[in-house]
Amino acid sequence: MSEQQNLHAVRQAYQGFVHGDLGAILQPLAEDVDWQIVGHFEKVPWPAVWRGRRELARYFTILAEALEVEIFQPDEFIADGDNVVVLGHERMIARATGRTVEANWAQVWTFCDGVVIRYREYTDSAAWEAAYA
Repeated sequence: MSEQQNLHAVRQAYQGFVHGDLGAILQPLAEDVDWQIVGHFEKVPWPAVWRGRRELARYFTILAEALEVEIFQPDEFIADGDNVVVLGHERMIARATGRTVEANWAQVWTFCDGVVIRYREYTDSAAWEAAYA
């Protein structure tokens, strides 16, 4: 796939997230996709290494139950070869504590043969931990 096709696939996945469409989120992912939220987390319930679409369906269910999304905004998309890097920000409420978390993030989507084989998210783990303290 071209950089533009990769970029389009990532944009479609974000639209799926915003609209709660799990199928649109999972559609560009390889069956054995390697998905990870990078950072030091102790209290936040979802950061881990997730493998495959089946585990990611569970991951997104956990997110939906744990968070109320106020803002989820990809701000900048950078496509380079097989990678799409997205810089963005979010404001969410942790349902378990009622606390608000605001964080900037970078997400790296890696493609091979037209599907996402790897995803890494880098976010403000301290802000997330504080929301769950």
